[in-house]
Amino acid sequence: MSTAQPPAGNGRLLTGVAWALLLLGLWLWGKDATGGPGGLSAPTTGDVAAVGRPLGVPLPPARAPMGSARPERLEVPSIGIAAPVVARGLDSTGAVDPPPYATPHTVGWFRGGAEPGTDGAALFVGHVDTATRPAVFYGLSSARPGERIAVTRTDGSVAEFTIEDVQVFSLREFDPAKVYGQRQPGRAELRLITCGGTFDRASGGYTANVVVSAYLTGGS
Repeated sequence: MSTAQPPAGNGRLLTGVAWALLLLGLWLWGKDATGGPGGLSAPTTGDVAAVGRPLGVPLPPARAPMGSARPERLEVPSIGIAAPVVARGLDSTGAVDPPPYATPHTVGWFRGGAEPGTDGAALFVGHVDTATRPAVFYGLSSARPGERIAVTRTDGSVAEFTIEDVQVFSLREFDPAKVYGQRQPGRAELRLITCGGTFDRASGGYTANVVVSAYLTGGS
């Protein structure tokens, strides 16, 4: 998932460390949750870089959540993402098991959380690159507030989300409750998550995570 290219031959190990750092907090927080994420405040500032909402960029109102259906495809047209989605669970260490490196242009949806378009925050994860090439979320940090995300679901419906902010959280200050939690009760939300910052060869991990937050504004 890194933004820095890992050395050839070590990509799986090094990126796996980044995944564990990112998602161990989700596992720990989720153990204490009842019925999934919800009722949490918006992300704080501090050791967080944020694009925020540029002046003059209005955001549409949220629409009511849709019915239950699993995701099949995710699209972010503004940055050229159009990818299949696969459901992923937790591995033996308690981290979300990402899509395999053999399918670097596949997005993983955490099946233990909310379905996209339903009440709650649906979590999507993807690699930024492999040892040799860019992967599905390579351009994720270029997304901007007001841009559209579309999720095609198994019932044939399309849940349409609007990006409200793009943030970069250092691993040192990463707060899983604020990143993964639902910001507004009763709202259908979305998170796209990948690695960011730089690759730290000394620790064998990456220094930050890119988090795109969006909310449901349309659907058919």
